[in-house]
Amino acid sequence: MGMTVVEKILARAAGRADVSAGEVVEPAVDLAMSHENAALVINQFLAVFAGTGLEPRIWDPSKVAIVFDHRVPAESPKTASNQKKVREFVAEQGITRFHDIRGDEGGICHQILPENGYVRPGAVVVGTDSHTTSHGALNAFSFGIGATEMASVWSLGVVLNVEVPGTIKVEVSGRFPAGVGPKDLILHLVGRLTANGANFRVIELHGETIRAMSTSGRLTLCNMTVEAGATSGVVPGDEETVRYLREEAGVSGEIDLVHPDSDATYERTIGIDVSSLEPQIACPHTVDNVKPVATVSGTKVDQVVIGSCTNGRLDDIAVAATTLRGKKVARGTRMLVFPASGRIFQEALEKGYVSDLMRAGAVVMNSGCGPCLGVHEGALGDGEVALSTTNRNFKGRMGNPKGEVYLCSPEVAAASALTGEITDPRKGA
Repeated sequence: MGMTVVEKILARAAGRADVSAGEVVEPAVDLAMSHENAALVINQFLAVFAGTGLEPRIWDPSKVAIVFDHRVPAESPKTASNQKKVREFVAEQGITRFHDIRGDEGGICHQILPENGYVRPGAVVVGTDSHTTSHGALNAFSFGIGATEMASVWSLGVVLNVEVPGTIKVEVSGRFPAGVGPKDLILHLVGRLTANGANFRVIELHGETIRAMSTSGRLTLCNMTVEAGATSGVVPGDEETVRYLREEAGVSGEIDLVHPDSDATYERTIGIDVSSLEPQIACPHTVDNVKPVATVSGTKVDQVVIGSCTNGRLDDIAVAATTLRGKKVARGTRMLVFPASGRIFQEALEKGYVSDLMRAGAVVMNSGCGPCLGVHEGALGDGEVALSTTNRNFKGRMGNPKGEVYLCSPEVAAASALTGEITDPRKGA
């Protein structure tokens, strides 16, 4: 019987000839990532060795990556102390894939991993962050785990008791209309599946539209598959995978792409033709509360955010800069832009995007995740409305359960910043 992409990856990682959905395996880990929550993982890791007389050592420091991105720079003495603790642990353990708060090599974890070539096709990647699903864009099986599980991975180098997930195949066809892109596609899919529609499943993305899509767009798609409950999203490896790894991530070693077998078994197949897709928006307070943007056009917006692990890459910033060039953000509306990494920030500077944005009235921030989860930079006031390219809009996101968050594409966000209200970007396109 044929295997899906993830079944093939898990078979290799478990030393098996084949696996099928429902079996339980213990796959070897190729990359284990944490951000500031590494401080909690450290506590669990040290507890594993307590009383054993053994020195606490990570199984393979070269396969661990730690990235500070949620609270950068530190917003409190507690955070600063936790970051200090992690720095000391990194030095003790010899972890070289450490990205501190630096303008030249820092950024959001889900951007740092791909742009540095840490994620490879066929890899098993785990992270103490639910949006670790992002890295399936590079043909890996990538999923989130808890701090205790990560402590076990640091100790053993395997993930214990992993049930092989079933796979949902999504076939995407057609060309995106003007003002519509990958963020609209994934919002539409999450709305169609609902928040629980892909629980404990993998979403495998296929079709002519996916093959023509950049890695940036694929990262956006895989990032938000978890919002439908999916364990991961994954794209079969192709020419774009190789191009990105060679040209943008600087990978020179062998690249082994993983494709599903022609007779692979899927739980269901969903077809989407993007040719008729409208700009989408997720309304408060759930990600699957998705509607065409036209249905909420005119809603006043207090804050617009472009950035996050979902839409903070150079093409996203380019959309915003091009839209705002020579114009002004509406009075009474704040616009915050968070490049996903220091490298992207530098590229945006070189291309003049930062200047375009600032002259328009936007505030360009350091790379980080703070406003998305509401712990740092960009909190909302009571009753305020935010329009954001981030990935979640539950009550309390952006720091205030009395605020409202709408999720959208960079195109919608930029168009709305100019008017101060939710706006269809196709107007005047």
